[in-house]
Amino acid sequence: MNAINNFNRKVAEKITAAVSTMWCAYLFMAIALISLPAAIKTHDLIVIVAWVAQTFLQLVLLSIIMVGQNVSSASVEQKINETHEASLGEFELAKEARTIANQELSELKEIASEIHRVIRDLESKK
Repeated sequence: MNAINNFNRKVAEKITAAVSTMWCAYLFMAIALISLPAAIKTHDLIVIVAWVAQTFLQLVLLSIIMVGQNVSSASVEQKINETHEASLGEFELAKEARTIANQELSELKEIASEIHRVIRDLESKK
């Protein structure tokens, strides 16, 4: 069963990759235009509208919409990657700031201890 699922997935991926190109949209448009003269010759508005809706739009727009989705997805993916990189940079800066703050706190504790020692020494001399 797993082999069948893998096969089906691979076939679906190949077909999707092929259909989601502008070249496929051009091919589908050429195929759709073959039947346009026959639809026009009927002089029947319903037949012409049906040709536009059922033949042209369904064949051609499918590929164009898929191309548009791929472009949009790539743009969103790029923004996500840029945001991720910026977040990682900010995280590294925050870690550095934390390290510096810890060092400064340690130095302040040493200074405070020294001040307390000096004060005790002065008080003990009185």
